[in-house]
Amino acid sequence: MKLLSAAISGTSLVEKTKSVINRRTLALAGAAALLGGCQIIPDTAEPTTSIPEATPTPEPSATALPTDATRHRVALLVPMSGNTGAVGQSLANATTMALIDTNASNLRITTYDTSQGAAAAARRAVADGNRLILGPLLAGNVPAVQAAARPAGIPAIAFSNDTTVASADVFVMGHIPEQSINRSVRYARQQGASNFAALLPEGDYGQRSYTALTSSIRQHGGTLAAFERYARGNTSIVGAAQRLRTRGGYDTVLIADGARLAVQAAGELKKSGDTRVLGTELWSGESALTRSNAINGALFSAVSDSRYRRFSDSYEARFGGKPYRIATLGYDSVLLTLRVARDWRIGNRFPKNQLYDSGGFLGVDGPFRFGRNGVVERALEVREVRGNQVIAVDAAPTSFGN
Repeated sequence: MKLLSAAISGTSLVEKTKSVINRRTLALAGAAALLGGCQIIPDTAEPTTSIPEATPTPEPSATALPTDATRHRVALLVPMSGNTGAVGQSLANATTMALIDTNASNLRITTYDTSQGAAAAARRAVADGNRLILGPLLAGNVPAVQAAARPAGIPAIAFSNDTTVASADVFVMGHIPEQSINRSVRYARQQGASNFAALLPEGDYGQRSYTALTSSIRQHGGTLAAFERYARGNTSIVGAAQRLRTRGGYDTVLIADGARLAVQAAGELKKSGDTRVLGTELWSGESALTRSNAINGALFSAVSDSRYRRFSDSYEARFGGKPYRIATLGYDSVLLTLRVARDWRIGNRFPKNQLYDSGGFLGVDGPFRFGRNGVVERALEVREVRGNQVIAVDAAPTSFGN
């Protein structure tokens, strides 16, 4: 496994961002030591499979930087305003942290605001000579970015968790709910679960969760006894849980939603006896799990938070607030780029084939690697809610087998 957190010699080149960094920053022991927990933000954009026709690449923008002779140009495409602007800013801050923590001297990362139009941002990034795109955040923006970047031979490492947008030149790096569900079902089967049921929200996330559950049952055994769908709301999920409880015939129920609604549904399910509850990666870092007896004994799977805690503390010391949980993707994407940059000649295309290393890489979120389909595979741990705490009951693998 490639250790992405190895320090890179040289001087930090984050000229425009250092002025906003809180000088009270904690002494850093290197990227591999960074560790903490905030809410994962699911990618709510509907999956898009078609790619718009490519538009002509514009001339370099008026603010284009001079030609770099010693640095690779990398574009960060994230929203900097609007409903997801705070998430985009958190990702941008994390990329700055990664550059400073590693003293990287061979990368120039420029941020392009997709809230003003992903297609225009991508065209500017291509025209300005960037050889790699980090982003976009939302799956719905991928086709527009791809239409501008593909003709120029520029790959993108997207922060989306929608696997349908992955391709030969788009690598999906987000936390994949299907992988979380598969890991939990496998562990539950080892603990004796056999008859599964599910509470599924209407929309893309619920459908993906249903598909993941049925696929996991085929892979690991068991039966799907029943499922109920609901519109997201405080009472709708309770009604769905009541209908499911009336049907019966299950010992384990997947609740494919956040912790707050899961607690409400679990209270209803537990009225019929001892039912094991499974959650998804959306539960990671949620304090609501430890404030209700109804959810006691529930299982869910997510990346380990062991490195995230120090990452979060360092981020807060520098920027004055907690990061979004997804900010680690910005940090790890820079570490990944630096690892590949060791064998990347200035001015050449980004060597994307190195992303397929079967041994994987190590970042703040633990080991990960990309499959030939462009989708990230992550090492996940299984956690159990026990009283007022959430503990790991099955540790994440420390490496990948080939």
